Amino acid sequence: MSSKISFNTGKIPRLNTFIPQAVIAGSLIYVSGMAGLNPETGKLIDDTFEGQAWQAFANIQTILDEAGSNMDNIVKTTIWMVSGQDPTFAAINKVYAEFFPENPPARSAPQVMPFPGGILVSVECLALV
Repeated sequence: MSSKISFNTGKIPRLNTFIPQAVIAGSLIYVSGMAGLNPETGKLIDDTFEGQAWQAFANIQTILDEAGSNMDNIVKTTIWMVSGQDPTFAAINKVYAEFFPENPPARSAPQVMPFPGGILVSVECLALV
């Protein structure tokens, strides 16, 4: 029987204290939806889609590093984008290329209704340990 471990790092803020930042199950890490929260202030990094997307991926990178994995081990991302914020996908493609310059993971990017609190994007992923 494989184990399931809830994982949180104190290096980035948590949106909800009752939801873990990640769950490690066997050889997989499931990272919960991450927003572009500034690790130092706990507030959104800025009010731009690109800035929030970049910070969301940076937060994921921190979680994976702390959990013993890394960005190269991500096999799938889901990028929840507030509808109309990046209609041509130019901003998210730029950020994606920065974090995944080679061999990028699979990706879905559904458009959604606005999130509360000014959040424009939320990113979740599945990675190998």
